[in-house]
Amino acid sequence: MSGIYIHIPFCKQACFYCDFHFSTSLKKKEEMISSLVKEIEIRKDELENKIVETIYFGGGTPSVLNTGEIQFLIAAVYDNFEVVETPEITLEANPDDLSEEKIVALSKSPINRLSIGVQSFFEKDLKLMNRAHNAEEAKNCLQIASQYFTNISVDLIYGIPNCTNEEWRENIKTALSFGIPHISSYALTVEPKTALETLIAKGKIKNVDEEKAQEQFYILISALEKAGFINYELSNFGEENFFSKNNSSYWLGKSYLGIGPSAHSFDGKQRSWNVRNNTKYIKSIQEDKLPIEREILSKTDTYNEYIMTGLRTIWGVSLNKIKSDFGEKYLNYLKNQSKKYIKQELLEITETTNGIKKLTTTKKGKFLVDGIASDLFMLN
Repeated sequence: MSGIYIHIPFCKQACFYCDFHFSTSLKKKEEMISSLVKEIEIRKDELENKIVETIYFGGGTPSVLNTGEIQFLIAAVYDNFEVVETPEITLEANPDDLSEEKIVALSKSPINRLSIGVQSFFEKDLKLMNRAHNAEEAKNCLQIASQYFTNISVDLIYGIPNCTNEEWRENIKTALSFGIPHISSYALTVEPKTALETLIAKGKIKNVDEEKAQEQFYILISALEKAGFINYELSNFGEENFFSKNNSSYWLGKSYLGIGPSAHSFDGKQRSWNVRNNTKYIKSIQEDKLPIEREILSKTDTYNEYIMTGLRTIWGVSLNKIKSDFGEKYLNYLKNQSKKYIKQELLEITETTNGIKKLTTTKKGKFLVDGIASDLFMLN
């Protein structure tokens, strides 16, 4: 099984914290859509013998496209790949794009999952992040969307300067009040060369407080566990049967194809990524050339990636797999490196019913998992 990710590189306005690739000018939208279709056609043999089970529209803001444009791109996937009978087809969307009319149109299209970028239900937070919607639009959009879609995910951001723990609890409570079965939640991070970094440097916005972010992360886990959600990946919480199939396939090391500028692909042996520039991307595709760079993964790269993705999930790192896929040397290295974290109760080794031993992160270790994983990496 495999997945297809389609990057829509357009946004109405730039959020201060975002470092994804996008343009706020829609002038090249038509050219971009025909280039995306052409790239799908050029790469139709790359998923040979693999069936597509997920199609994911990310960005940017894919909801700036109209329903006809989205369906045109989905049809191109069906024309060039073998697709399962009921694939998970996700559209990332912003509340300000989702009028009732648009939601109804999307519900009649092949899109069956919405991922809605709310981030916060407080006006001051939305202004601080330069979001295009307001709190009222977010609530209205969720109220209407939940009447037409059962599979909805909401994005929330914690660790926002001046967002109190009480307000954060209120954000979670509000999201849950709409019966949403999936929540993705991330700490506000200050990425290089973003407007947020500049505003903090100028003293116009308070810096992100790591301690506050950690507190809010554990408030999130506690609130969502009480509501019956499973924290199946560090930043992702879903009710039973509502885990994101697209994201899960990435963490479980399945192959996927990334279409569009800046999109990444993985086939099990190599990673590749497209140029992060709309003009260069369109020009290259129009000339029948893929604007792509590739990296063949070494055994050590593959091991490190498995450690990083495995420790972020409930599936953990299988010690049996480490031994069979990488050998005794890697297994012994992992056991030695993880000893101190097991002692500190940040990692634990458990055994599944079928005798597979796995290394997983404890609740206490979750917020620190990226640092712990990097300490378990094998150096090339």
